Amino acid sequence: MSGVLGQLALVFALLFAVLQSVVPLWGLRHRNPYALACARPALWGQAFCVFAAYFLLTLAFIQNDPSLVYVTANSHPTLPWYYRIAAVWGAHEGSILLWIVLLSAWTLVFQWIHYRDNNSVPVLIVLGLLSSAFLLFSLLTSNPFLISPVLQEGHDLNPLLQDPGFLIHPPMLYTGYVGFAVGFAITLVVLWRQQLDAQWAHITRYWIVAAWSFLTLGITLGSWWAYRVLGWGGFWFWDPVENVSLLPWLSGVALLHVLLVAEKKQAGQSWAALLVIVTFLLSLLGIFLVRSGVLVSAHTFANDPARGVFLLGLFAIVAVISLLIYLRYVTKANINQGVTYYGLSREAWLLLNSVLFTVAMLTVLIGTLYPLFIEVLGLGAISVGAPYFNVVMMPLTGVILLIMGVAPLVHWGAMSWINLWKLAWPNIVVSMTLAIGLSFIFGILSSLTVLGLSLCCWVVLSVLPILRERRHWSMAFAHAGFAICVIGVILAGTYSQEREVRLKLGESTTLGPYVFRLSATNGVAGANFRGIQGRFIISKHGKIITELYPEKRIYVVRDMLMTKVAIHPGIFRDLYIAMGEPLHQDEWSVRLYYKPFIRWIWAGGVLMLLGGIMVLLCHRQESMR
Repeated sequence: MSGVLGQLALVFALLFAVLQSVVPLWGLRHRNPYALACARPALWGQAFCVFAAYFLLTLAFIQNDPSLVYVTANSHPTLPWYYRIAAVWGAHEGSILLWIVLLSAWTLVFQWIHYRDNNSVPVLIVLGLLSSAFLLFSLLTSNPFLISPVLQEGHDLNPLLQDPGFLIHPPMLYTGYVGFAVGFAITLVVLWRQQLDAQWAHITRYWIVAAWSFLTLGITLGSWWAYRVLGWGGFWFWDPVENVSLLPWLSGVALLHVLLVAEKKQAGQSWAALLVIVTFLLSLLGIFLVRSGVLVSAHTFANDPARGVFLLGLFAIVAVISLLIYLRYVTKANINQGVTYYGLSREAWLLLNSVLFTVAMLTVLIGTLYPLFIEVLGLGAISVGAPYFNVVMMPLTGVILLIMGVAPLVHWGAMSWINLWKLAWPNIVVSMTLAIGLSFIFGILSSLTVLGLSLCCWVVLSVLPILRERRHWSMAFAHAGFAICVIGVILAGTYSQEREVRLKLGESTTLGPYVFRLSATNGVAGANFRGIQGRFIISKHGKIITELYPEKRIYVVRDMLMTKVAIHPGIFRDLYIAMGEPLHQDEWSVRLYYKPFIRWIWAGGVLMLLGGIMVLLCHRQESMR
């Protein structure tokens, strides 16, 4: 029954989405107020049907409905109920439905905030067209309500996804992706009307900040999840699908900087509008790459040519139409607005930073797509991995940090070099001293490490004075968060230690000042797995610090072997244990890691998120005045 009702809900949602877009579009052309008035009630109808479909699918997973193909492929009666809820978005069909639900939710929020603005209807039309396309995609190629001809017990959720991090990481990431659609729709309407101005920049900036904040949280949670689940002690692998999530984030950062200039100085509107389009197109590109099968990755959801062709066609249509509208604006508008950019002004440095983040985005994009183009052209198969990205991103990050340290010190308009030097030199001295001190603490003095840490400390010190003014808190948190994240990357990457050892029961080994002793192994069993749990006693200078319990599990339904790591977290270091393969006579292969300052990576992500929240809170206060 849930399969039939769910398919009906999606069909009616598509009909309402068409009413939300096509009828008001006809009304705009013929100046028919009744047709324009159709947009809002059609939106509510579409949202109700989409939410109903999602509720029915969730209910089917909770009840482990054996009649639905999608449920039996990703669930099992022994799967805990909370993972059944997460299994809704655990594979391709459900993740597309989640995308549609979030697009409806963002559209509802936009309509609620701008319900008094009659000019908001064209934005609803654009968002309705996007909803229609994805609903059509779901019904034609990715229907989660297909009924199975034979009742089956279920194949269980991928064990890699059976982790608390999966309960929140994909929804937050998708909320960020989809959120860029609102800014995209607003910008297309404004471009068509030739009305790029400070008001557009002001409104669009807050929608972009909201989407970017969710995306920041999603990427941060994804990094933390990979660190805890994959068992190799890393936080970022430069996997193509990881890169796909980073692309709109980098473009979004560039966009936020230039939108601020467009709002404050009425300059750079054309560049900002182009970045809005590019950022949303990168989100669509991510859907195509992850779900078309062109990328080989542990993160990909689908390998179906029909789906890939549909998504590629959708991406091409959206890209061509939006860029044509942009070119129409550029050819008709007077781009030269007579704005003077002073070398030492906040607007100049903001624009320069946006250019650098755009270059970083293009660098990641080229590294991700280049192997695909080589393979399509029949020139062989190559792999672009961490060495390429590390080499090209390190100098870019250094220059970005340098500019981020200068930007809070300069003012809007002209400023002299002498005044800047007076403000900057104490920070330069203190930051270099701190960097050298940190390097001496770890006992390794590397010029590149000292330079990187100096730049990070320089950024943090530069934002401290502006904390006195509440309106600057958002910039202070975001800049400091980025710098702290980079500090974590530098220190964890440079000073991490790891060992792979063979241990028998009762034997010990050392890593740095820590002693790890395997004291016991015990059998464990969960709802849908069984395994062996190791008991490790960790001491330092003869004093017991903690006990850790890593596990080696086998998930019975999928017959899949998994490692559950054990971590002793700390502000300044993590101790990390992953059990390898069992050897003979109670001997185990064990991987041990010492990860200094790795938590600072995610702390930096949280601070950047707080910076985005500060912007939204300030906007709310301005709206209530």
